[in-house]
Amino acid sequence: MDNINSNHSTPLLKNIDIDENSPVTFFGKLWEENKMVWYIAGPSILTSIFQLSLGFVTQTLAGHIGTLELAAVGLQNLVISGLIFGIMMGMGSALETLCGQAYGAGKMKMLGIYLQRSWVILLGAAVLLTLIPIFAKPLLLLLGQNRDIAELAGTYSIWMIPESYMYALNFPMQRFLQAQSKVRALAWISFGVMVFHIPLSWFCIMKWGLAGAAGSLNLSWVLVVILQYAYISSPSCKDSWTGFSWLAFSDLLGFLWLSLASSVMLCLEYWNYMVLIIFAGLLKNAEVKVDATSICMNIQALIFMVPLGFIAAVSVRVSNELGAGNAAAAKFSVWVTVSIALVTQTAFSLLFYITRNSYPKLFTDDKAVLQEVSMLTVLLCTSIFFSSIQPVLSGMAVGAGWQGSVAYVNVVSYYLIGLPIAIFMGFKLDWGLKGIWGGVQVGVGLQTIILLIMAWRTDWDKEIELSKERISDAVGSNESADVSGKFIGNSLWI
Repeated sequence: MDNINSNHSTPLLKNIDIDENSPVTFFGKLWEENKMVWYIAGPSILTSIFQLSLGFVTQTLAGHIGTLELAAVGLQNLVISGLIFGIMMGMGSALETLCGQAYGAGKMKMLGIYLQRSWVILLGAAVLLTLIPIFAKPLLLLLGQNRDIAELAGTYSIWMIPESYMYALNFPMQRFLQAQSKVRALAWISFGVMVFHIPLSWFCIMKWGLAGAAGSLNLSWVLVVILQYAYISSPSCKDSWTGFSWLAFSDLLGFLWLSLASSVMLCLEYWNYMVLIIFAGLLKNAEVKVDATSICMNIQALIFMVPLGFIAAVSVRVSNELGAGNAAAAKFSVWVTVSIALVTQTAFSLLFYITRNSYPKLFTDDKAVLQEVSMLTVLLCTSIFFSSIQPVLSGMAVGAGWQGSVAYVNVVSYYLIGLPIAIFMGFKLDWGLKGIWGGVQVGVGLQTIILLIMAWRTDWDKEIELSKERISDAVGSNESADVSGKFIGNSLWI
C-alpha cells in the first residue's frame, strides 16, 4: 500500500476537495478513496433509478386503461424490453474499459473516437435485435403466456421498437461521461426527463390509450439521448469530444469482440436469477411460489440499484488508475469499494431479516404468499449480501478489461455447476423453491470466490502494460492523426 498516494495524479481528483498539504496516512487515503467512490456511485445510483422509472411509470399508468393492457405493458417491459436493455447495457460497458483507461492515460481525444465506435456497433446490434419485438407474439406464446396478453404485448412491442435504438445511443454516452466522472449531469438529465415523463405519459395514455403509452415512453427516451448529446457537445466535454470522425469505423472487429464479451458477461449474471421465476412456475402450488418469488426479485432489483452504482464507481476508478499507470491505487480502490459495499448491503440484509414478518405485507394480503416470502427471506438476505461483493468484482473486471475471462467463469459457475445443483435440490430432493434458490446461490458464491482469487492474484503492473496496449494502437498512439479524419455532415475537415 506504500504507493497508493499515486492516485493524486488521477483526473477525478480535480473534482474533489483534498488538502494536499495534509500528511498522507492510510486512513487519510481511505477517506479520500471513499469520497471518490461515492462521488461516482451516488449520481450513478440515481441515474439508474430515474431511467428505470420511465418504464415503471408507463406500466403503472397503463393499469388505468385495463388489466389486459397492464399485463401487456408489464410483459413487454419485463421480457422484450428487458432482454434488449440487458444486451445493450452489456455491449455499452465496453466503453467503461476503453474510455476509462484512455482518460486515465490522458488520451482525451480517443474517448470521442471510442464513443462513435460504440454507436456504430450498438446501432448495428439494434437492427438485429429488432427481430425480437417483431416476433414478440410467437415468442411469448412459446413461453406459455395467455394468447390475448401475448397478442397485445406483441403489438405494443412493435410500437416500442424506437426505444431499442435509443438504448444503442444512450448507453455509450453514459459510459463516455462516467469514464470522466461527469455523473452529476447524467443524474440531473435523467431526473428532469422523469419529471417531464410523468405528466406526459398520463396525458398520452388517457387520450390515446396503449398507443399513447408507447409514444410517450419513446419520446422520453429520445429526450434523454438528445440532452446527453447536447451536454457532450457543450464546452463541458471540449477535450474529449471534438466532432465526428471517420476513425470511428476503424478497428471495429476488436471493438465488437470486447462489446460482445461485455454483453455476455452481464447477461449471464442477469439471466441467472430469471431461472428462479421460470422454475417457480413448475413447482406445486405454482401461483403462490411465483408470487413470492416475484416479490423477492422486485426487492432485490430495487436494492441492486446501490451495487449498480458501485459497479460504475469501481470500473471508472480501476480503468482510470490503470490508464494513469497507478497499479497500487487501482488495487486499493477495489478493496475500498468492496468494503463500502459490504457495509451497505449487510445493513440491507439485516433490515429485511429483522422485518421478515412485516415487509411482505407491503406487497400482498394473501396469507400463503406472506408465509412463503417470510420463509424465503433468509435466501433473499443471502442474495443481497452476495450483491455487495460480486457486482463490485464484476465492475473491477470491466475496468480491467477481463470481460472475456469472466464470461467463461459465469458459464461454469452459474450454468454448469449452480443450475444443475438448483435442479437437483429443487426437484430431485424435493426441497422446492428453497432448493432452487440455494443452487443458484451456490453458483453466485462460486463465481464470487473465483473473482476474489483473480483480484488477489492479479499482477496489477502487468495490467498497466495491457492497458497501454489497448490505447496505443495506430490511432491512439498519435492523437494528432484524428484531425485528418474529422467530418461534419458529409464534408471533411482538412
